[in-house]
Amino acid sequence: MTIVQRGIAEFLGTFWLVFGGCGSAVFAAAFPELGIGFVGVSLAFGLTVLTMAYTVGHISGCHLNPAVTVGLWAGGRFPAADIPAYVVAQVLGAIAAAFTLYVIASGAPGYDLAVNGLAANGFGEHSPGKYALESGLLIELLLTFFFLLVIMGSTDSRAPAGFAPIAIGLTLTLIHLISIPITNTSVNPARSTGPALIQGGWALSQLWLFWVAPIIGAALGGFVYKMLGADATKRPPVEGAPL
Repeated sequence: MTIVQRGIAEFLGTFWLVFGGCGSAVFAAAFPELGIGFVGVSLAFGLTVLTMAYTVGHISGCHLNPAVTVGLWAGGRFPAADIPAYVVAQVLGAIAAAFTLYVIASGAPGYDLAVNGLAANGFGEHSPGKYALESGLLIELLLTFFFLLVIMGSTDSRAPAGFAPIAIGLTLTLIHLISIPITNTSVNPARSTGPALIQGGWALSQLWLFWVAPIIGAALGGFVYKMLGADATKRPPVEGAPL
């Protein structure tokens, strides 16, 4: 696959991740009587990754996340030269999804972007549970670290074939169940950037944490898995679903 084809796949996959995951949060908040809650939102994020892994994993590897791309590079699974194209595609997909969500959500009576938001990530006063910056930094770093371990391990050629998307989707669901009360769950700089750019204000001013912590956590996760016992089989960096 060419870098253009892979970039388009990453754009579409990240659009689906943000539209489905953040969309479930935005619309669940608008209709609390439906009882979707953060469990439903967690499942939505997991399902978006699961479905996209089977849809574009064989094209781009289904990263959908700048931190995953950097982590796979740190783990020896992805070439550094392709990182910029993947990150740009992912961020653009997230921005497009956030803007689309805003257009749809603003069609409801009483919707106010400043009040209702777009499921942006935050800490301190803007954390769902009012958790401090230090708590947000640690949870985002830790969860992205383990997310990369799961991605690296489940896509290892020695792991059972065909089950990686399930393991990764379930892990992302668990990650959201743990951290929605703390930061509204990022572990993905693109997912954080889309809503923050559309919402602006505090979401944009706190965005830095949701780049720094996931990138560091993912790089450490990829490096640690490589040190534990890298996949001995040499294979193309985007073969299979997802790498």
